[in-house]
Amino acid sequence: MNFSTANLVFDPQIIRRFDVNGPRYTSYPTADRFVEAFDAEAAKLWLGKRNIGGISRPLSLYFHIPFCNTICYYCACNKIITKDHGRSAKYLKYIAREVALQSEYLDGEHEVIQLHWGGGTPTFLSHDEMRQLMEVTRRHFRLVEGGEFSIEVDPRKVDDATVSLLGELGFNRMSVGVQDFDENVQRAINRIQSEAETSSVIRAARASGFKSISVDLIYGLPKQTVMGFNRTLERVIAMDPDRLSIYNYAHLPSLFKPQRRIAEADMPSADTRLQILALAIKKLTDAGYVYIGMDHFAKPDDELAVAQRQGRLHRNFQGYSTYADCDMLSFGISSISKVGPTYSQNVKTLDEYYDRLDAQILPVFRGIELNADDILRRAIIQALMCHFELSIESIESAHLIDFKRYFAAELEDLREMQAAGLVKVDDEWITVLPPGRMLVRAISMAFDRYLRADRQRTRYSKVI
Repeated sequence: MNFSTANLVFDPQIIRRFDVNGPRYTSYPTADRFVEAFDAEAAKLWLGKRNIGGISRPLSLYFHIPFCNTICYYCACNKIITKDHGRSAKYLKYIAREVALQSEYLDGEHEVIQLHWGGGTPTFLSHDEMRQLMEVTRRHFRLVEGGEFSIEVDPRKVDDATVSLLGELGFNRMSVGVQDFDENVQRAINRIQSEAETSSVIRAARASGFKSISVDLIYGLPKQTVMGFNRTLERVIAMDPDRLSIYNYAHLPSLFKPQRRIAEADMPSADTRLQILALAIKKLTDAGYVYIGMDHFAKPDDELAVAQRQGRLHRNFQGYSTYADCDMLSFGISSISKVGPTYSQNVKTLDEYYDRLDAQILPVFRGIELNADDILRRAIIQALMCHFELSIESIESAHLIDFKRYFAAELEDLREMQAAGLVKVDDEWITVLPPGRMLVRAISMAFDRYLRADRQRTRYSKVI
């Protein structure tokens, strides 16, 4: 299906009506459904069964680097605030142990077509530490020519020499954190970052041969205004990134301690948030960006936009991806792996991580093995989130079900959304209509069996 951003409809009344708390569906089932009964032994077993039938999927690798020099008050990531590189040096030694362990247990090819360093702040690492981590990776895995190798970058901590080194190490994609250039907002979130240092990093990345540069923005931050965000958008568009992500800030101070430093009185109203989002969509589509889904935009010739047009777009823990059939191996605290029909998550603290690896045990503390129903529902949610449409016949053929009988309750739940013009359901297709694209998470939630079982949606952020 070929999407035109001209068809993207932003209807504030519809959004207010259906803007519920819901998952982002980087996995299904979502991580809060993982169980501790799926432990290190279960993860090890599935690493060893990867090559069943003589076919092993290509690999995607994720490395979680949790360290940051300073704290950003909005951040909900698993991070460690420190300026002590002794801590990162020790962490890398243990990551090397985990890489060796997973590699030892891994059946099948060790070819990697996707690699990502996230955080925290991956560029917290010194140049020597970056070289060390990449050397460990290449010792156990083969990074294929033309693969997608990306890193998250904080422009406040990166100079031209670091960007050049990242290019030498093999990175060809970069995600640049901005959030907002408005100085009042930056002070309120404790992240002072100039336009000059940001554009300098983007220029250096282009000079070092990076194929794709993405900029991350957040709407709903304290002190944000429509006019202020308009100025940020103009400055970002002038930098000409290949992709943009505009995330919805979830203010959950009861869950994330740093957010308690944000004054409730500084938070924009729900109406202001909607106006900011509407403005962002209009400015980006007017500037020629294609709406990929949820909060992602890309230039028409970017690989994400091409993959969506060709029906190859996929969603995983790194967001939207052009590679659908990867097994994902993840390393470091709190990271989540996907191998075959399983997910597994690592322990969340350094002490637990070190203790497990000292005992030569994979640092997994929970996970899940998907049953046939999970795999079926995951396929449906993936199709809706990535392509805004679902072929009922293809699902029936692949999973040997009678769709209308199997999903009678779900189709009934979609009736209200059908009546509101968000989605069209006929005998052959479920199609997310233009007014529903911003609410695709809410539409996908109709097929989430776990939500249906408990109806407790307060643990998630709002859809918009």
